[in-house]
Amino acid sequence: MMTDNEATDFAVVVYREETTWEAELLPVALTEDLDGFIHALRQIPGLGGTIGLAAVGDDFFVAIRILGEEVMVFLSDVTASLDWPLARQVLEYLEIDLPDEDDDLDQVLPVGDMSILADLGMDEMELGAISGDLEAYPDEMLLSIGEKIGFAAPLERALDSLA
Repeated sequence: MMTDNEATDFAVVVYREETTWEAELLPVALTEDLDGFIHALRQIPGLGGTIGLAAVGDDFFVAIRILGEEVMVFLSDVTASLDWPLARQVLEYLEIDLPDEDDDLDQVLPVGDMSILADLGMDEMELGAISGDLEAYPDEMLLSIGEKIGFAAPLERALDSLA
């Protein structure tokens, strides 16, 4: 199920190599395949694990962090699960029921591991505030996260290669 927003879909992996953050684009097909996304992240060793970021359309982002055997998953907006396969797969992975289309879904509700980046300097409140910014696109939200943690420059370089 591709949409008109396909050009704005991307998946990246962010990881530390010694003291430097690195970011690399992953195949865009991973924006529709949570299991494939997790598998791809496991292939990249990094100090402190790896962070996978996927933005889909103008709607939402997913953050995944692999630390050893632990997999932490965060979805910026639960309502995206009504329209997007990746968001639906995240809810299934987290064992959260899909929202009912009849529910009043007029606000952004993040789900998953809100402390996914806490040890890197982004607490739950900050992550929630960035996710709830209705004026920002997913790529802008991810760049804000990158600025706070320190990987904005490599993330921006990776995203520039999309254009």
